[in-house]
Amino acid sequence: MTFEDFNFNTSLHEGLLSMGYKEPTAIQQQAIPVILEGKDLIACAQTGTGKTASYLLPLLELISREDENEISALVLAPTRELAQQIDQQVEGLAYYADISSVAIFGGGDGKVYEQQRSAIQNKVNILIATPGRLIAHLSSGFLKLDHLKYLVLDEADRMLDMGFQEDLMRIMSYLPKTRQTLLFSATMPPKIRTLARSVLNNPEQINLALSQPAIGIDQQVYFVYDEQKIPLIQHILSEGKYNSGIIFASTKEKVKELYKKLKVPAIKVRSFHSDLEQAEREEILLQFRNRQIALLIGTDVISRGIDVEGIELVINYDCPSDPEDYIHRIGRTARAERTGTAITLVNEKDQRKLKNIERLIDREVPKATLPEHLGEPPVFKPVEKKKKSGNQKHKRFFKSKNQKARQGS
Repeated sequence: MTFEDFNFNTSLHEGLLSMGYKEPTAIQQQAIPVILEGKDLIACAQTGTGKTASYLLPLLELISREDENEISALVLAPTRELAQQIDQQVEGLAYYADISSVAIFGGGDGKVYEQQRSAIQNKVNILIATPGRLIAHLSSGFLKLDHLKYLVLDEADRMLDMGFQEDLMRIMSYLPKTRQTLLFSATMPPKIRTLARSVLNNPEQINLALSQPAIGIDQQVYFVYDEQKIPLIQHILSEGKYNSGIIFASTKEKVKELYKKLKVPAIKVRSFHSDLEQAEREEILLQFRNRQIALLIGTDVISRGIDVEGIELVINYDCPSDPEDYIHRIGRTARAERTGTAITLVNEKDQRKLKNIERLIDREVPKATLPEHLGEPPVFKPVEKKKKSGNQKHKRFFKSKNQKARQGS
């Protein structure tokens, strides 16, 4: 199947070609026809499967057939980073079409709010928003969605995890009851099915969430004591050969601590957390995409909130408590059929977490041998009785000419 099989209008097809789209992914093949038929949809698909384009393309096609200059589609997203990412994708796909969009989200000052308000006044076709900021505009009475025809809930499970359930139901009260609603989620727990029953009308269902990491990811586990974690990361960064990486930590306090200890001239590294101003966060992501920053340290907010190709390394400083978070984290690498490395550091308290991850992905994650100069690792039973993958020889990470700076890391 090719995108030509969907019979998109010429301007949309040109946008596809300009962005390098060639063949539709599995979720796109299944979702696009359903949406074009006007049916409600509940789709379970992991990040990295092309789900954003799977709903944007048919919505752009449907909107292009209309002769209205009103807000026709609303896309709700859990984070400002995802909202901006969706808006950028709309801009690319609709470059040759007369369709406009705007992303509205919190975190800015009064000036940002007024800029968003002014953008809405320009009668955009697609509104992309985070729940809290959208409610602020709706409550003011300024924003009217009377002409809305399409509603998308993107990463619905994440929105519920972040406590947006009441906000979502409040938003529904402002929307026309007759509309097409599309719900996309990486997981399908009972609370998502409850939400789907309350906001969707006889939906079609697509389930592609196999909870399996991409086959191109070289997964590794190191057993370590907490005091060995940072020396091991420093060893990996100095001995590896990766040009772009992300380190995930469980809290923003740990993110800040890691940043201080890994911040050396030899490595262009930045931390990413909620205490940063919105403009600074946007600039960091832009620099990371442009390879001006080699290493990003953050919490799970970036495990789903960014889509950057070419990330070669993911390190889990903390073993995730939720196995699904493990899949989302390591899914930042080996995207678009590329390869990558995912390293998880497991201390003596995290054996149960690791077992839960291995149970979810239905296989054992290979165990790497801790470098001798870092001392003895904690003993894990019965894991140590099983066949180990042996010592994984790391490639060089950064080719630094500054030996002193690297030694100081």
